[in-house]
Amino acid sequence: MHVIAGTAGVGKTSLTLRWAHQDRDRFPDGQLYVNLRGYDPGPPVAVHQALHRFLTALGVPANDVPQDVDAASALYRSLLADRRVLVVLDNAATVGQVRPLLPGSASSLAIVTSRSRLSGLAVRDGARRLTLGVLPGPEAVALLRAVTAGYRPDDEEKLTELASLCARLPLALRIAAERAVGHPHLRLDDLIADLRDESALWDALSTGDDEEADAVRTVFTWSYRALSPEAARLFRLLGLHPGAEFDLEPAAALAGVTVVRARQLLDSLVGAHLLEQTAPGRYQFHDLLRAYATDQVQVEEPAKEREAALRRVLDWYLYATDAAQRWLSPTEPRLSLAPAPEGACPPAFADYDSAVDFSERNHAALLQAVRAAEAAGDDRLTWQLAETLWNAQSPAARGADRLAVALSGQEAAERSGDRAAQGHLLAQLGMSYTRVNRLAESLDSHQRALTIWRELDDRVKAAEALNLIGLVHLRMRQLESAAQHFEQAITVFHDQEATVLEATARSNLAVAHQRAGHLPQATAAVEQALSLHRSLHNRRGEGNALRILSELQREQGEPESALASAQAALEIALALRNHRLEGYWLLTLGAAQLSYGRPEDALTSCQRSAMLHRRLGDSSREALAWQGAGEAYQLLDRRTEAADFHRRAVAVHQDLGDTWHEALALDSLATALSGTDQDAARRHWTRALELLAEYADPRAERVRAAVERGLAEAG
Repeated sequence: MHVIAGTAGVGKTSLTLRWAHQDRDRFPDGQLYVNLRGYDPGPPVAVHQALHRFLTALGVPANDVPQDVDAASALYRSLLADRRVLVVLDNAATVGQVRPLLPGSASSLAIVTSRSRLSGLAVRDGARRLTLGVLPGPEAVALLRAVTAGYRPDDEEKLTELASLCARLPLALRIAAERAVGHPHLRLDDLIADLRDESALWDALSTGDDEEADAVRTVFTWSYRALSPEAARLFRLLGLHPGAEFDLEPAAALAGVTVVRARQLLDSLVGAHLLEQTAPGRYQFHDLLRAYATDQVQVEEPAKEREAALRRVLDWYLYATDAAQRWLSPTEPRLSLAPAPEGACPPAFADYDSAVDFSERNHAALLQAVRAAEAAGDDRLTWQLAETLWNAQSPAARGADRLAVALSGQEAAERSGDRAAQGHLLAQLGMSYTRVNRLAESLDSHQRALTIWRELDDRVKAAEALNLIGLVHLRMRQLESAAQHFEQAITVFHDQEATVLEATARSNLAVAHQRAGHLPQATAAVEQALSLHRSLHNRRGEGNALRILSELQREQGEPESALASAQAALEIALALRNHRLEGYWLLTLGAAQLSYGRPEDALTSCQRSAMLHRRLGDSSREALAWQGAGEAYQLLDRRTEAADFHRRAVAVHQDLGDTWHEALALDSLATALSGTDQDAARRHWTRALELLAEYADPRAERVRAAVERGLAEAG
């Protein structure tokens, strides 16, 4: 490993990438690159984000990338173990950003660039450090000469003075040279005089402690002031954008210009090396330039203009996410928005996939848009962005991201005093808590929402809250209470002709009956739900009903039908590109594959489900996947592996306080050990019986009887 350190703009990245290109043959298995943005004005790239990029580049499907950093890092290192890969970790600020991204074998090489010395990497990891200084005088002049050749006379003395004014920093030299080329009618003497005047101004304003930084700011200002007024205005306004990367359309909204004009202005900024184009219609800042733009907008734009520009771009994101929701969550009620302000016209998504692409590409910017509205003190816009983003987030969005958005939105709604908004955001908050297994907080949020809807005399919304409360009880295996809440909600939905909601609640009721062991009632409820969802063309609801139907068919001795239903459900999840549904419905597919005598296929399904749920932060369902994997290994007569997976499931359920699933996992663990360690099997079955004592439903009675038989056979 090598660390290339040096001041900003000294050319660390350029040197690294040039060497990587020249020596690419040394790394036949490819190169990995990530800009960690350790010195960007915004948040740096998180370790899990970088690992996700690397693992997908190495061929791991995006929905199989573990969410846990340690697990993802272990997978990453195992994939690199037998490969020769160059890993470039650009703009790292701390050792903590770097260490999980280092390859674990000597066959691959990591190069880290940083403004810091990152001494910990040298001490603990054996990194070699190369510290870059500014270019020697002749090389700085050579760079200027190479760029300006054919545009300017070769005047060594003047080029030397220009290099000195740029502190011989490659970034500053490149920008200065491009300006010289772009203004061939100006004499080099005039350009140098301008830059010298600018330098004198910075000398007066600076402390002189960082000559290179002062030189960079000088060149930035010199180049910035050469822009047309419109281009300069766009450049500084982009300092307000929530995030370093952005599309053409929000840039146009930020400046309040047409998309055509914005493209022209952005092209001029790219040409001046003040902005980088990364894809058609997609742009990003160098961290230094973003910081400079952020400074300039604070200095040059009046507060009202800054507020108006920020509001324009946040409005654009609000209306864009609302437009995406039409495709991503068509059955969810949309926010009542006024007609889009001029300049905030949302994109016209042609289909579901284009809406998902938008959501995934702009995920980071959308999260930061909520934070930007919150920081600006605009409570209404904060909760509106949070509400639309809830239904238009990427289907692969992590539970922690959803929770952060819901918390910001709920707090903003509470501050605004809008009771209906509070009800909506409390529902989102409750669902977010459920997805990260914080069930007590989820229940409290939904109960608070129920109180609000009853105060507002909104029967349908109150019934929605009852349905969501039922789901929390279902997850806690309080089955009778869950069924009662679902039945109350169904009555209201039916009376109010809220058919989509009725179908959803009937599916939930079917699950409550199925888990309690009331199979005829469950079958009747799911068949009603499936019929309603299909009549409404609600694909997500149809898939969930098929999942439930598969569970019932499997229990009723129809393995072939169970497998077909589970496969049909999974196909819907894949078509929706919804990782949460895919991961959950894979559990059902794995169970159906086991019942059909295909343990190898079940093992694949369960392992994929576990990886998805780890990425999404749902440890409860991840443990269910490990349980399924253990059952598959048991059928394959690989009892050691089976016991290992069951132990993992037991530990997670125990940590979560999920006594029901802990008891089931203990039963499976005891079965796996019964042929080799009877004492351990007896201990696990005994503990399972203790946990099952609190459950009295028909299914619990059957499980308890099976555990007692196993204990009796073990002596």
